[in-house]
Amino acid sequence: MKDKLAQIIARHDELEALLADPAIISDPERLKDIAREHRQAHVIVPKANQFLSLLEQLDEHKIIIDGDDDELKELAMEELPKMDQELADLGNELKVLLIPRDPNNDKNTIVEIRAGTGGEEAALFAADLFRMYSRYAERNNWSRDIIASNGTGIGGFKEIIFSMKGTSVYGVMKFESGVHRVQRVPKTETSGRLHTSAATVAVLPEAEDAEINIKEIDLKIDTFRASGAGGQHVNKTESAIRITHIPTGLVVTCQDEKSQHKNRTAALKVLKSRLLAQEKERLAQERADVRKSMVSTGDRSAKIRTYNFPQGRITDHRINFTSYQLENVMDGDLNEIIEQLKIADQQVALQAD
Repeated sequence: MKDKLAQIIARHDELEALLADPAIISDPERLKDIAREHRQAHVIVPKANQFLSLLEQLDEHKIIIDGDDDELKELAMEELPKMDQELADLGNELKVLLIPRDPNNDKNTIVEIRAGTGGEEAALFAADLFRMYSRYAERNNWSRDIIASNGTGIGGFKEIIFSMKGTSVYGVMKFESGVHRVQRVPKTETSGRLHTSAATVAVLPEAEDAEINIKEIDLKIDTFRASGAGGQHVNKTESAIRITHIPTGLVVTCQDEKSQHKNRTAALKVLKSRLLAQEKERLAQERADVRKSMVSTGDRSAKIRTYNFPQGRITDHRINFTSYQLENVMDGDLNEIIEQLKIADQQVALQAD
């Protein structure tokens, strides 16, 4: 670990010099990459310096203990257990900080919520999840923009796709992918029976143009008239866009914007992110990446969480975590659950090492 920490400190110093280089400052893409690497190193460097300094002090104390000065030897012996403990604690913190980061963590995110089993109640639950994530975005000062939606007559969503932009959005939101199950008496239920419904959530890192190269020849683009709420342009102009990616068969439809150009741009953004996620999943399977399937992005068909309204209980099945703060969670207070998922993810990663 000592050599690795020394390399990180040296690289951090090099990055600081690069950030002041006029040639780097004038190149926005290069500057963005270097600034990102610098931020990552900057979190580790203070604790790395502290760890290396403590190692030096420990070596000095051991020399004193091997020496002839009894008084100094006694003082050094007294301080040794405390220093050993500090070193062990710092070492554990650094092990977590040195876990290889998902390169997508710093990216913006596209979230897709779809109603699952449960009919109209599932669509209402999908709308509740959308509101929950919208409130969570507000709490984190992230921006949230709807890309496409397919609503129902009583306020639910069969499907809603939206972007979230801010600091390390994907690194936080990636834990939300999977099947979310709700247990409650639906508004549509007259007899008061408890129903179980579900909605699926897919969290995709937003693809950058350099990562996914889509050839125009591989796209089939159809235009049609938008349907549903949306003002005077609805059903009067062919502003809605359907893009089919011929090699994979992926289809993206977007009709929420008033102009065909904006809908095309939004649909392409979603398509690129889906293709990036598809490639990410393929690589994870090739590498038998058990950690990601257990805690992180997970299998989108796997039930990850249950929201039990009669008991005010929310349970995350991946880590057997239960909280009775359901009302707060539905209002966007997801911090406790996500922190527990991060800790579990780190523990699995440390065990894998």
